[in-house]
Amino acid sequence: MPRSGEDARRRLQEAAVELFLANGFDQTPVEAIAAHAGVTERTFYRHFADKREMLFDGESELRDRLVQAVAAVPHGMKPLPTLRAAFHETVPLFERNRPLTEPGARLIAQTPALQERSLAKRALLVEALTDALKARGIDARTAPLCAQVAMDTFAVATHRWMQEPSVPLHDQLDQAFRELRLACAALK
Repeated sequence: MPRSGEDARRRLQEAAVELFLANGFDQTPVEAIAAHAGVTERTFYRHFADKREMLFDGESELRDRLVQAVAAVPHGMKPLPTLRAAFHETVPLFERNRPLTEPGARLIAQTPALQERSLAKRALLVEALTDALKARGIDARTAPLCAQVAMDTFAVATHRWMQEPSVPLHDQLDQAFRELRLACAALK
């Protein structure tokens, strides 16, 4: 039996990913996840509302870190460089969670219910970034556009990082934003 709550939570996540990959998301009941992790079903529900949330654990921490990082960027910096700097602050979180995030991303891509949840979670992050930009004085038309574009650019960077693990996420992030800048310049 795991000794700490954090240990139990991590074991549940690892067991879930292992079982989801072996049996499929829809075919894996909560009871099987709990048993595989060596905990009770009650312990599972102490940590997670449902099995979908296991793959999105850390979303509130990510949101909080991003909002704090946007606020910490020196004033006067334009919105997209501000967001790029904020995303750089979250790289350690992604690196720490990579063993679960990478297979989780594959599961999300294969499971319509998880894709829907992923889009909803991403929309909440865009909304939080929009609000953080507005708090910096960015106008109400520009803030949501920049937040959405930056979130999509970050998604491209993390996808590439999972495909090419030898290239650090910081580098993938900078490259994706360089490509965004070039694409925008081509619109002129």
